[in-house]
Amino acid sequence: MATSETNSESGPVNPNMQHSGGTVYATPAHGSIGLGERPEKFNGKDFKRWQQKMLFYLTTLNLARFLQEDALDLDENPDRQTVAAVDAWKHSDFLCKNYILDGLDNALYNVYSPMVNAKALWESLERKYKMEDVGSKKFVVGKFLDFKMVDSKTVISQVQEFQLILHDIHAEGMVLGESFQVAALIEKLPPTWKDFKNYLKHKRKEMKLEDLIVRLRIEEDNRQS
Repeated sequence: MATSETNSESGPVNPNMQHSGGTVYATPAHGSIGLGERPEKFNGKDFKRWQQKMLFYLTTLNLARFLQEDALDLDENPDRQTVAAVDAWKHSDFLCKNYILDGLDNALYNVYSPMVNAKALWESLERKYKMEDVGSKKFVVGKFLDFKMVDSKTVISQVQEFQLILHDIHAEGMVLGESFQVAALIEKLPPTWKDFKNYLKHKRKEMKLEDLIVRLRIEEDNRQS
């Protein structure tokens, strides 16, 4: 293949392009841009995060479009340019598929390696693990709604449990405003804190979550002493 050609109407021809009639297919220009960091192996957890990292990685390799494109088929009497374009597409799709497979741990690699192309592999992973992400969100929301403090444990230790639930909620991509977090924490105080809870309700608009936790710590220290 010539390394550089000039078309009088359209200018220089990219040597990384394959032409088929009016359609142009680009083969990945590895090394033409800085490559993104290869994602860690996906083991079935945190699919959304892994998927975003893998998508960025494939984008830096000029391969992301193969996640959406169907395989090219040859006509009954294809010309040489069409055959070359189809071969180039299959080669790039093969690379894309195997970069994704390489991002799976060994157990998942064995499950998904028979997939025929990158698009089928990507869609199969989405169907399986996006549904599990939805289930995970419901589980975390359920923990938040069911959480209630008891008198048999220290308030501060239970505040730490509450903060871990908030962290899990944020990790699932859900956002809770700080004023809501403050109001929720006040409502979840144990029964013997009823009077202090009513006091805090009048002050909650002035407080951030850290301020509330400091007040709870001071109140608990006073009660214990």
